[in-house]
Amino acid sequence: MNPRVLGIDPGLNVTGYAVLEVSATGPKICEAGVIRGRTRESLAARVNEIFDGVTEVIGSLTPSCMALEELFSHYKRPRTSILMGHARGVICLAAARAGIGVSSYSATRIKKTLTGNGQAAKPQMQRAVARELGLATAPEPHDVADALAVALCHFYTQPDWVAVGRRRA
Repeated sequence: MNPRVLGIDPGLNVTGYAVLEVSATGPKICEAGVIRGRTRESLAARVNEIFDGVTEVIGSLTPSCMALEELFSHYKRPRTSILMGHARGVICLAAARAGIGVSSYSATRIKKTLTGNGQAAKPQMQRAVARELGLATAPEPHDVADALAVALCHFYTQPDWVAVGRRRA
């Protein structure tokens, strides 16, 4: 089986995920979607749903590694970063339990890798993801596009994976 990367855009209410497989013609989408929290209860219940959802994705799609967007902290909203850290923690735990490594990328690095502009807006990123994966339309919702972007960023930072497509194309 070819290597697969699970890209994750962490969120407490909606977590985007995408699994890309390395192929002779470049990265191919195995599956992409969102893990939606069904509860608005306690933080513990919400992170449990994220953990269960990511564990299910890992179990069914068997990625060889995970790429995760790093947290961005704005000085006006430190609470958001602290809460997002909980989501990111259980996502990393799911990967560790499955025995797969985790690579983290800043939003700026992801944007620069796909568009050449570290400050690219969401619509530009969605178009870049669609172009790179040969999609007729931009992926929706943006959580899916963000997860695909994270996975693509990881793909393009793996010289052996990129070389597979160049050798056989």
